[in-house]
Amino acid sequence: MGVEEQGDARPGFGRGSHRTMATSPSHAGLAYIVRHASFNVMSARRIHLGSEEIAYRLTRSARRRTIGLKVGEDGLTVVLPERLRAGEADRAVREKAHWVLDRLRRVRERPTRPALQGRDGATVGYLGRALTLTVTPHAPARTRIQRSARRLAVFVDARLDGALRAATVIRALRRWRREEAERLFTPKIEAFAEALGLAAPRVLIREQKARWGSCSSDGVIRLNARLVAYEDGLIDYVCAHEACHLVEMNHGPGFHALLEGLIADHRDRSRALRETFPPGAAF
Repeated sequence: MGVEEQGDARPGFGRGSHRTMATSPSHAGLAYIVRHASFNVMSARRIHLGSEEIAYRLTRSARRRTIGLKVGEDGLTVVLPERLRAGEADRAVREKAHWVLDRLRRVRERPTRPALQGRDGATVGYLGRALTLTVTPHAPARTRIQRSARRLAVFVDARLDGALRAATVIRALRRWRREEAERLFTPKIEAFAEALGLAAPRVLIREQKARWGSCSSDGVIRLNARLVAYEDGLIDYVCAHEACHLVEMNHGPGFHALLEGLIADHRDRSRALRETFPPGAAF
């Protein structure tokens, strides 16, 4: 029975994210599992790993064939194929004890960052750069956003004040982020698909907490809007990864051969994405 590790990487906003890797640690990457499984209610379990007692959540999947380990802000979760006994979850955790303890340590040690407040002077991430947010009241009108090299200006109805103004700014920023993601990511996916000899797939942009992207069996690619905060080369990596899933719906040798052809340094970029927290990504 294989074991898939999903680590403590953050999908562009820093919290509660998961990264998928095959059984070889050298393939540590993102949460690129294609999600088809339906899950039942979680149960709590505890296990000793060396001198530490670890609590984890166990859930089962009727469609899953391998055991999945996921580490996020809420701790360790084990996803078990329905046919296996609960003791197999303990065995998998012990087998990956070093990995589990390392990821839990990283989560504990990761510095927290304040959420964006939607007020003047905040930082918003854009393609690896830090943009300074300015909020400007204007005559009653629709909220609009204007980006320059160093600033992101939000013009908001002057009648709004306090918490209502801040909430309106945050909504506008999220809408802007989704629009920018669609504008930037879709041509990348189309180019990678063409390089693989495929027609352009449908691309959807979502605000996601658990993965950078996914590719469904019907060829629809979903990408995380929060990637807008990251450097362009890292966005390329995510897009190439998902485009390869149009051909190989797994992380086997065929998939990695395709990815190698599109992004020769994909392992370096995977590592960079795992270790990078761009400014202004946490909203």
